[in-house]
Amino acid sequence: MSQFTEHNPGGEGPRTVTVNGRTRELGPETTVRQLVRERSETDRGFAVAVNGLVVPAARWDETVGQLDAAQIDIFTAVQGG
Repeated sequence: MSQFTEHNPGGEGPRTVTVNGRTRELGPETTVRQLVRERSETDRGFAVAVNGLVVPAARWDETVGQLDAAQIDIFTAVQGG
């Protein structure tokens, strides 16, 4: 069972989404992977949470519409201890 609400956006227009604390207008077809790639040429070394829930990298090709995203947080992995 998925932790995320899934639905077909059905041609909805742009969505207002908060990405790392900044409000943005995103098309319903924008994927999580596209947002990560805005930060880096690679998508390695990042973690993503949508509406407070971690999204596995296997689901990053899903759109903000499919995930019913309102808040997206993209984190950079940091080594240390």
